[in-house]
Amino acid sequence: MEQTSLKYTLIKSRDQYDKYCDQLENIVMQGDDNLQDEIDLLTLLIEKYDDEHSTLKESDPITLLKLLMQDHRLKAQDMTAILGISKGYISDILNYKKGLSKDVIRKLADHFKVRQEAFNRPYKLVSPVNAHLRNASVMNTTKQLNYA
Repeated sequence: MEQTSLKYTLIKSRDQYDKYCDQLENIVMQGDDNLQDEIDLLTLLIEKYDDEHSTLKESDPITLLKLLMQDHRLKAQDMTAILGISKGYISDILNYKKGLSKDVIRKLADHFKVRQEAFNRPYKLVSPVNAHLRNASVMNTTKQLNYA
């Protein structure tokens, strides 16, 4: 019996993961509806690897965003074009001064190919009143935030 080699296999290394991510991005950019099964398979394999190897689940949304920006070699200026928001707003987000809107969460998830839940988690903002303090535990917001 002749053994055929599979085009895609379970991801076993970071190099293979990066290769599959690049492959998925290339296929999606082609916009060919005939490749949907291939897109679905790559997405499944990438998500499986992410679930098993990612420490991002423990990261707050801003730490996650900073890691993804670093991995993709993106600067705050690049994010203004990706998200359609001002550089000042990006700066406030990255410095924990403003939260992520639903629209920004959706655009981040779409751009980085992650679930929206990764960015849609509670985290503490720096209150302008306490911004001069260095201790993160005392510089969180002055108002009570309610999360659904």
